[in-house]
Amino acid sequence: MKDYYKILGVNATEEEIQKSFRKLSLKWHPDRWVNGTDEEKKKAEEMFKDISEAKDILTNPQKREQYDMERQGGPQIGGFNPFD
Repeated sequence: MKDYYKILGVNATEEEIQKSFRKLSLKWHPDRWVNGTDEEKKKAEEMFKDISEAKDILTNPQKREQYDMERQGGPQIGGFNPFD
């Protein structure tokens, strides 16, 4: 499982996510690597995909909640906690 927080280099706040995404997307946007080697172009493309995916997951409350649960070992069986 990819660590989207680590990819973006953030802890959790919406502001941090947006700021980091803008910074990293400028750095890794494939159009900036047009004159790079094939290896650099491929790395930039992969990084940009990961950055975009991380932003999409972490800025969507439902996807983020599901991601955080999976990251912590998965949801309770059936989503039921008898102690609640």
